[in-house]
Amino acid sequence: MRHMRIWSYVDLAARHGSIRRAAEELNITPSALQRRIQDVEDDLGTAIFERSAQGVRLTAAGETFIRWIRQQTVELERTRSQIESLEGLRRGHIRIACSQALVNYLLPQEIATFRQSYPRVSFAVSVVDHDVALQRLVDYEADMVLIFRPRRSAELQPIVSIGQRLHAVMASDHPLTRHESIRLRDCAPYPIALADRSFGSRRIIDGILSTSSFALSIDFESDSFEMLRNLARSGGVITFQIEVGSEVSWLEPGLVSRPVADADPTHGPLVLGQLRGRTLPVAAAKFLEQVARRLDRTRNLPQGA
Repeated sequence: MRHMRIWSYVDLAARHGSIRRAAEELNITPSALQRRIQDVEDDLGTAIFERSAQGVRLTAAGETFIRWIRQQTVELERTRSQIESLEGLRRGHIRIACSQALVNYLLPQEIATFRQSYPRVSFAVSVVDHDVALQRLVDYEADMVLIFRPRRSAELQPIVSIGQRLHAVMASDHPLTRHESIRLRDCAPYPIALADRSFGSRRIIDGILSTSSFALSIDFESDSFEMLRNLARSGGVITFQIEVGSEVSWLEPGLVSRPVADADPTHGPLVLGQLRGRTLPVAAAKFLEQVARRLDRTRNLPQGA
């Protein structure tokens, strides 16, 4: 597949926006990479890149060609996966873009379960916000997404969507732990640690507060749920996560969670999806089916189970 290797060089230069940086990563000289790109441009009869002192930028023809390269790369991966499956090798590589709430319990558990049956399958998991996740689907840099409250997109094909309640996470000796569920106004006397506004859980809270007669004392903000949980563990601080990210079974010692009564599941769905119209490689398709079954079981559990 030598021609695919040359095309991958072109793709790398496009991603970096620099022939020099791409050549460094490929461990070849910039002049050698430039000659290979020029050969491709000669074959196409048009320029792929606009060149300047700042680097390279795709032309309109280049953008079309890069999309085609990425589609061919994905198709080759799918074909290899099918061949390996027929040979019983059960190899594959699965790329997932997910929300941060998934990394502590659900997704690691599903990966571990999958690898019990397919130990030669590898994974690449990117923890990103929903807009970046959707773009990675479009760019064929992710096989699937598992994200909270994605924006509407014609490119996204939802496979499973389940509602998510908001949960308060706090130290096990916090006064509010005596309640089975709490209202946000119950949290007003205590210091609050919130995710920043790029997170769906924060937007849920902001939406509730915008129509409420009370305010919360937001003393801490972070883009790390680990930091927020550590703040909650260290004192009277309360933080919040969607329920899939607040599973008691993975909460570190000293933390508990309680559902927030005034944040019902319609505030936000957790969506498992793939690029619309794309046929996934065998390993990715099998894993997508497994996670879909898990989410379906979760959706059908009685509330509070």
